[in-house]
Amino acid sequence: MARQNMFEFYAAVCREHEIQINPYIIQVLKDTTETESVTLKLTGNNRLTNVQRLSDDDVRALSECLRNNHSVSGLDVRYNNITDEGVGHLVGLLQEDGSALRSLDLMFNNIQRDGAEVLAKSLQCNSTLLSLRLSGNKIGNRGAMHLAGVLQVNSTLKELQLADCDLDTQSVIAFAIVLKSNRALVSVDISRPLLFSHQEECAVHFSEMLVVNSSLVELHLGKMGMTNTGMERLTEGLRLNHSLRYLDLRCNRVTRDGVRLLAELLKQNQTLEIVDLSSNRIEDEGAGYLSEAIAWPGCALRELSVSSNNIRSEGLLSLARALTVNTTLNHLYIWGNHLEESVCQAFRELIASGRLPPEQTDVSAYEVDGRVFLAELFHSLRRNYYSTNGSGTNTSFTSDTSTDPLTDSTLPPHGESQQIVPLQSC
Repeated sequence: MARQNMFEFYAAVCREHEIQINPYIIQVLKDTTETESVTLKLTGNNRLTNVQRLSDDDVRALSECLRNNHSVSGLDVRYNNITDEGVGHLVGLLQEDGSALRSLDLMFNNIQRDGAEVLAKSLQCNSTLLSLRLSGNKIGNRGAMHLAGVLQVNSTLKELQLADCDLDTQSVIAFAIVLKSNRALVSVDISRPLLFSHQEECAVHFSEMLVVNSSLVELHLGKMGMTNTGMERLTEGLRLNHSLRYLDLRCNRVTRDGVRLLAELLKQNQTLEIVDLSSNRIEDEGAGYLSEAIAWPGCALRELSVSSNNIRSEGLLSLARALTVNTTLNHLYIWGNHLEESVCQAFRELIASGRLPPEQTDVSAYEVDGRVFLAELFHSLRRNYYSTNGSGTNTSFTSDTSTDPLTDSTLPPHGESQQIVPLQSC
């Protein structure tokens, strides 16, 4: 089937099954450019045009249209009305022999536990899918346990996003355990689980995982209620880890004492490049610790967010001075703190001198009646370090790294596997 005829085939499938044609799907299929590998983008939150969000029937027709189609390697159906039933139609694309699908984005649909279980079963024998994004679907603890279990046998998946999925302590710990032996995943996001314990069990398990895992590049642990105790345990594992580049700790409860431990780590760690500490409470002393680490010879940090951390002039000025010494940190985000005039002056000079490019910070200087102020720019840290396009190619844009750990096949052995969920063989 020629790619330019996909919309005709889709219309024929709709007529055969008496499904109402979705004009949005027709338009996207018509506009699909002819390349060797293409990602169909059918997002339901398109602000530029009025779209009809996809239903389960739409997914059924689309899935049949894409069967045996080796040109479509990515499917982006975020922000639609797909339920467990729709997932049942989609998994056929993952189970067929010679599947071309490399990335599947289902974020913010209406998928629950049963849909996650069906996806997990389809991944047992799949050897092509590299990226699965399920953030915003309420799969709950049992759905997450099925996905954690399949990671014991799937050795292909590189990116898994499960933020805002209502995971609880059991499933979060299950992912930490399975990552001790999984050698494929390079990016994991389990932000905003539903944790009710104050004993930091999850931080303990992730610390132990980081000691033995040498493939994970990106880890998102936002909105986990992590305190200084959790940070202490996490840094213990990070000291022995030499692969992680992106650590996301936004929206936690870390204060100056926790940041002090992280700053000591940054003086020694030569791989951690991006740290997101936005919406914590590190204050001036925490910013001072980070400034000392940034100015430390050999600090590898390139991108840092400390927005909304109750930092005043002392801490922000110490960060500005650290940038005059450091030559590698070129992204810094500070909005949401106390931006007094001395801070505004310092950051205006950094931006004007070119030391802090305007597109790599979230503030912009302006002057009124001889006084300098900072306005907010809607820039922030990149949300992902690792991502794939439809062909499975890494599209991370950290530009000046000479080697790519995402494709490194010479990884040292991990600890022994621990069983999470019994799985049936293919």
